[in-house]
Amino acid sequence: MTDNINQEQTPDKSKSSADSIISQNKKGFIEVEGEVIEMLPAGSFKVLLDNDHEVLAHLSGKMRMFKIRLVMGDRVKLEMSPYDLTKGRITRRL
Repeated sequence: MTDNINQEQTPDKSKSSADSIISQNKKGFIEVEGEVIEMLPAGSFKVLLDNDHEVLAHLSGKMRMFKIRLVMGDRVKLEMSPYDLTKGRITRRL
């Protein structure tokens, strides 16, 4: 009898377009992709996200350590805290 209940409650596998853009990593940060639109002093950048939001982002420690450079127009992946969606950390150049 419990087998019938479990089979009836299978979750819907369809995803919306927002779910494909935004994901959450194992540490709880929101991962999004965007494009660098402005370079600011001190390793900061303005990034236009795929969902048309603009955020202020800085380079992650590994990118600074390995001297990875970014220019305007580069596609990047960033991590954002769920508590402040106006700032982020650039973790990868795509």
